[in-house]
Amino acid sequence: MNRELLMLVEAISREKVVEREVVFAAVEAALASATKKLHGGEVDIRVAIDRETGDYETFRRWHVVPNEAGLQIPDAEMLLFEAQEQIADIEEGDYIEEPVDSVPIGRIGAQAAKQVILQKIRDAEREQLLNDFMSRGDRVFVGTVKRMDKGDIICESGRVEGRLKRSEMIPKENLRTGDRVRAFIAGIDPTQRGAQIMLSRSSPDFMKELFAQEVPEIEQGLLEIKSCARDAGSRAKIAVLSHDRRVDPIGTCVGVRGSRVNAVTNELAGERVDIVLWSEDPAQFVIGALAPANVQSIVVDEEKHAMDVVVDEENLAIAIGRGGQNVRLASDLTGWRINIMTAEESQAKSSRETDTVRLLFVEKLDVDEEVADILIAEGFTSLEEVAYVPLQEMLEIESFDEDTVNELRNRAKDALLTMEIEKEEKVDEVSQDLRDLDGVTADLVAKLAEGGIHTRDDLADLAVDELTEMSGIDEEQAKALILKAREHWFTA
Repeated sequence: MNRELLMLVEAISREKVVEREVVFAAVEAALASATKKLHGGEVDIRVAIDRETGDYETFRRWHVVPNEAGLQIPDAEMLLFEAQEQIADIEEGDYIEEPVDSVPIGRIGAQAAKQVILQKIRDAEREQLLNDFMSRGDRVFVGTVKRMDKGDIICESGRVEGRLKRSEMIPKENLRTGDRVRAFIAGIDPTQRGAQIMLSRSSPDFMKELFAQEVPEIEQGLLEIKSCARDAGSRAKIAVLSHDRRVDPIGTCVGVRGSRVNAVTNELAGERVDIVLWSEDPAQFVIGALAPANVQSIVVDEEKHAMDVVVDEENLAIAIGRGGQNVRLASDLTGWRINIMTAEESQAKSSRETDTVRLLFVEKLDVDEEVADILIAEGFTSLEEVAYVPLQEMLEIESFDEDTVNELRNRAKDALLTMEIEKEEKVDEVSQDLRDLDGVTADLVAKLAEGGIHTRDDLADLAVDELTEMSGIDEEQAKALILKAREHWFTA
């Protein structure tokens, strides 16, 4: 029987022109699969064949997992403390093996082993084709629609297949078998069966690549697409920059009689493209991104990374766009949160902010509203500014003499010190179990304390939107933190 096994390996190795080791591994996999069927369940089987004699042994094995993790696959896992009862120095991640009866090669048959081997060879060939294709460095997949697969489209380019998921298609686009298709190569998904090249026609990167193909100046380095935002199938905005003063970035991308931008639009099912001039000045960039709306004024809030953009009534609808499309795309393009408002709304917001600052100065500096209004009129918006703006700047305020300025600065410093002490006292109230939670930084502890969150259970009780508003972290981080805070509820 052992000689039969060696002959089988040798014959398949010669027939398929593959290394004997590959064939041995395939036979081991076939024997392990047959043994697993006999035992049932989700047992883990390992078969070891002696490469010289053809003798083989079969082992059932258990993966050693942490005690606190519990058994996810009882048939193939063992908790650490149980494993240590058998082998004292065993560690997490090791395996415990137990010899079991081997399945005779005749039980699975040479044909079954051969099928496993052929499948492995096909997998190796597919992997090689995939590696060869990706090594070319192409960013755009050009091929034809081969078939549909559960709503996804399988595209073929030579002997290589790509998968275009429904979510990555352009809405209302109807692709049929045999249609020529171009798509951005978004990456490789090794977990997918069959086509592993993941494609996208809705990605902003696809539009960038299409412009790069249509506009030679981009490849030459004379022009650069700095950013792109898309509402796939409807409208898009791209920001371009010229590295050569002689080249008009917008006109070059549009092309003669719109030939270049029209070629991109036709490829994207009629998607309208606004070409915007990129600027280092964020305010100027946002003004350009909101075109065709005309902007009256703009207020930049660096701390919140947001801008209040004021437009007149006639431009309000244009600036916002249908369903908020224009302002949303402009925000995605520039990376700034954009608040569109009328002059009246801007005035009302400014008035509210002034009232807030006035109240802060009256309470913390112990001054009347008249003095507070003078500070506000001179551009002061915080206690830090009053305390630490260069002395000479404050002495230039006509309404204040030197004694008044010094007194205001001292009061501001005292108020800041008092507020810092109060803040530290609140932080001291935060429990150690909350401080020790993964992802909780010192800065976050201070923000949580300010919001009255002092224990792990306090954090666990929060809703995601409450935590994001309180801390300024993004939604995914907030969700992960809250779930982490709740873990002890389910493991106690």
